[in-house]
Amino acid sequence: MKMIMRYFPFGDDSVTLGQIRQVPGMSGVATSLSRLTAGEVWPLESLFRLKAEVADAGLEVEVIESVNIHEDIKKGLPSRDLYIERYIQTLKNLHEIGIKCLCYNFMPVLDWARSDLSHSLEDGSQVMAYRHEQVLALNPDTMALSMNSKARGYSLPGWEPERLAQMAKDIEFYQAIGVEQYWKHIKYFLDAVIPYAQQYDIKMAIHPDDPPWPLYGLPKVITNAEHIRHFLSLNSSPYHGITFCTGSLGSSMENDLPSMAAEFASQGRIHFAHLRNVKHLSKQDFDECAHLSGCGDLDMYAIVEALSDNGFDGYIRPDHGRMIWGEQARPGYGLYDRALGATYLAGLWEAAKKTQVTRTGIPC
Repeated sequence: MKMIMRYFPFGDDSVTLGQIRQVPGMSGVATSLSRLTAGEVWPLESLFRLKAEVADAGLEVEVIESVNIHEDIKKGLPSRDLYIERYIQTLKNLHEIGIKCLCYNFMPVLDWARSDLSHSLEDGSQVMAYRHEQVLALNPDTMALSMNSKARGYSLPGWEPERLAQMAKDIEFYQAIGVEQYWKHIKYFLDAVIPYAQQYDIKMAIHPDDPPWPLYGLPKVITNAEHIRHFLSLNSSPYHGITFCTGSLGSSMENDLPSMAAEFASQGRIHFAHLRNVKHLSKQDFDECAHLSGCGDLDMYAIVEALSDNGFDGYIRPDHGRMIWGEQARPGYGLYDRALGATYLAGLWEAAKKTQVTRTGIPC
């Protein structure tokens, strides 16, 4: 297992690589060229510059999060083959700088949704929050404007201003696509890309839908154990896997996360784990919260233990953190609470490993 942290390069982050390096147990970062639009080939020159920036700080860059999939691929349009070719070229370029894991998503139009990016908790900290009826009352344009107004000047991946004009048209387009047809579009992409991912030694790790339920009539397909089983059945390659995001999957009170972690880790199909906690207010309303089990509704130790006991050896990052101690940063991606989360998760991992040795007598 390698503990890493999300980092936005080239001046798009309030957190520095030097600060990340000082977090105990941190080996590297998951990063991206977040200013590029979906469908562009990631230039080798920029990638080597990115790798040099991270390496100069004494950290590794083995995970990219993420290379966005062009909407034409998701729609199944004839132009998708061109964008798939570009995606494959980007994989080749990522291989050139030693990338081992690529987190991506196949969510149509909206990568993620929240009703508030700076909801105040009782202790004075601020978190991202989701209230289903409030989200339904907003159209994507007004939601995007609201979200970007609270982004403190940083980019919001998935909510880029240049996408706003097209969002309403894209949502209308998807009303005519059934879920079964959407699965076919996913399989078409996987059949084309996974052989190259295997050739370039890059494990593909799809991120679950966030939130994991239907929104604006869009198809949502990576939401629970049954859907993940079907997704994994579409391609047998060990390079075809998932990002196990406890915040996204845990937003649904119906998901048994320790059981899911055990099942998919034992199959070697969890390549990346985003670990954080959530506090449910109702079936479809929640607040993000501190990582500790007692701060939310997820048993973080049981999840970490399930990963550890079932052979997970990929990358873990503390996912979204609170804004605490007066920090001003990109929502969810400040330094202080994520550093606290990283050390907490590292402690859980150590405890799980030592408990495993006690139970089995097998060295870590």
